Amino acid sequence: MGAPIDLIASDVLDHYRTYSLIELYLHAPTKLMEQSCFQLEPQTRDLIIEKYYSIDDVVAREILGKKLTSRYRKDLDEVGEKTCVKLKSCRRQFDNVKRIFRAVEELPGTLTNNIKQHFFISNELAKKYACIVFLACLRFETSKKKLQYLSFNDLLTCSHSIMIYWTYTYQHTGPEYYDTEMDKEFLLDLRELRCLLDKEKEIKHLVCLRLKPVLLERAFHELDGNFRSYWRALITIACNLHRNRELRDLFVDLCEKLVEPWRQNGWNHEQVNKFLSSITQSVLDLEISRDQETRCLWDRYMQVITICLDKMYHI
Repeated sequence: MGAPIDLIASDVLDHYRTYSLIELYLHAPTKLMEQSCFQLEPQTRDLIIEKYYSIDDVVAREILGKKLTSRYRKDLDEVGEKTCVKLKSCRRQFDNVKRIFRAVEELPGTLTNNIKQHFFISNELAKKYACIVFLACLRFETSKKKLQYLSFNDLLTCSHSIMIYWTYTYQHTGPEYYDTEMDKEFLLDLRELRCLLDKEKEIKHLVCLRLKPVLLERAFHELDGNFRSYWRALITIACNLHRNRELRDLFVDLCEKLVEPWRQNGWNHEQVNKFLSSITQSVLDLEISRDQETRCLWDRYMQVITICLDKMYHI
């Protein structure tokens, strides 16, 4: 447009100065809504907040499992090198995670709604922060070497399934229910699934009837030979979830006891899904006329296990 370079440079500097002043309000977006120093149109204000709280999936994955301390903040240069994200951006994202964590960790209600209400960000972005806060509050193990193949989106899906089905917000609404608090009664009741170990032959028969027509002969024989180890792994994990340590190691246990054996035996993703669907329905069919409580426990338990294993099984 023929504008002199000095004028353009001055305009850019003005924007930087304005941003440095607005940033103070961005730390608490409610203050940005209330301030009168900067005349911002609603769509412009919303865009600034959304951009400021944006988070890269690769950075979020590195933050998962780490303590949100000033000591870790000093080591973010390693995160920047690993993710190819600028150090300044890594620090902004870390500070935002820490700020949101402190603001909502003890609030009643659902994390996603609380984050949206206090920070005025989109539902999709709030869900990402809810995942990080949830995994940090419950101290789930996500940083072990054998879990590094899992992406942030994988863990996002897994964590939200746990929040939906295994916390006190399951089939409950109201401010007194938290989705950062596990349903302890449910986890204790899962020990009742141990009775299913005595019905292994019946379950195996039903599963094999379902899968024989849809699996290749080699895959079917492998399942027939290793069914006991897969079955016992599912029941053992369920019966131990009432212990904090076992709950924190859920992803590790699923990886070691199911994902790795399936990989070694050459299972594909479709085979995993067919097996999980078949074994879930076989137990429900077997228990439908016997024990309704066991049936409900198994269904609620497998809702999460199926989603997690679907996301965790990468070939």
